[in-house]
Amino acid sequence: MGVLKEFRDFAVKGNVIDLAVGVIIGGAFGKIVDSLVNDVVMPVISTLLGGHIDFTNLFIVLGDAPEGVPRTYDALKKAGVPIFAYGNFITISINFILLAFVIFQMVKVVNKVRLLDSPPPPPEPENIVLLREIRDSLKK
Repeated sequence: MGVLKEFRDFAVKGNVIDLAVGVIIGGAFGKIVDSLVNDVVMPVISTLLGGHIDFTNLFIVLGDAPEGVPRTYDALKKAGVPIFAYGNFITISINFILLAFVIFQMVKVVNKVRLLDSPPPPPEPENIVLLREIRDSLKK
């Protein structure tokens, strides 16, 4: 019974609940950034590069493709043909960079809000102020 009570106490601690909420929100946020990359950023980059470029279909076939299998990423992957999918790596790298940038911006905003919400520093004690005035007058 002691182990179950100890586990329950651990599971309902604030840190564990906060971590669970963070993981769930992070997963949903990852989907939003993935959609941003695939549906907004990549089409713009493709247009700027002068055509309809889909980075996920950039690959090098490392093995022999069976007869009748189209030379597309999905078809070759389903057929079990080894492929070097560098385009998918490019897409995931852009996804990571955007995600890191958005998180950086969010942390900056949270830090600014924390600074605004923090109480002002307490006034300096009167004896310190008087000692500084004496020091400054002695320097003159």
